[in-house]
Amino acid sequence: MTESSKPAWRMLQAGQTSELVVANAQTGANEVIYSTPDLIEAPNWTPDGQWLVFNQEGRLFRLSTHGGVPELIDTGSIDRLNNDHVLSPDGETVFVSNGDGHLYRVAIDGGEPARVSNDHPGRAYRYYLHGVSPDGKELAYVGLEMMDGKPVTWICTIPAAGGKDKMLTDGACPVDGPEYSPDGEWIYFNSEAAASQPGHAQLFRMSRDGSGTQQLTFDDRVNWFPHLSPDGSRLVYISYPAGTIGHPADKQVIIRSMDPNGGGPADLDSFNGGQGTINVNSWAPDSFHFAYVRYPQA
Repeated sequence: MTESSKPAWRMLQAGQTSELVVANAQTGANEVIYSTPDLIEAPNWTPDGQWLVFNQEGRLFRLSTHGGVPELIDTGSIDRLNNDHVLSPDGETVFVSNGDGHLYRVAIDGGEPARVSNDHPGRAYRYYLHGVSPDGKELAYVGLEMMDGKPVTWICTIPAAGGKDKMLTDGACPVDGPEYSPDGEWIYFNSEAAASQPGHAQLFRMSRDGSGTQQLTFDDRVNWFPHLSPDGSRLVYISYPAGTIGHPADKQVIIRSMDPNGGGPADLDSFNGGQGTINVNSWAPDSFHFAYVRYPQA
């Protein structure tokens, strides 16, 4: 794709930076391991604990957890990747969402990607990836389609090797961020199913087949993107101010930790952030540390 045909990516404001942060989920202590005037988003931690993978201007990069200079991951013919990407449990594959609305898999060391998602003739159906099952055989994603000028979203699954889509929610309200629990029994997500006003998303979980939905947060804030630690002991998420619609950039957000069964949320960090901060699971394999991006303004 030529430079003139590339999409106009969201850019940081003058004087703003991206700070890639590694934090301790128990103490809240954090360290900035990489800072750049360019927009970076959505770190994943590799299962070997050595790298953080993030997106920047449609491409994927990896950075040592000790900092340094990011390395480009070759994704072949696709270069419009957004901040919805996850790693396979063995760390050998990156599953990505591309600007064409489809899902792909590509080797962590780079190469030509293979498409996973399906065509939907006559529909403007798009895939936004968020989770991979513990056995690596299934992906959880958000399906989105414009209907009567309004976006309709569903929590869905698809085999990681490609296959039939399965819708787990009914499209009656906005949903996002589906992610599997480490035991594979649950899918955690955010939803406006109990919203007191438009945009009032809270955290939920449901059985992997879409049954038995349970609400986990009940506060006035807008809560998004639940991420469970590899050992299943803790959950971190991003909390927006009351009245926020969607998950925009440049809000005074809070990163919170809580019990996966609900209750006991604790604030770990507060900063300017939002879109791109913690869209995908970024836990370290030790279940103590996790990563996110802050966007401070000078």
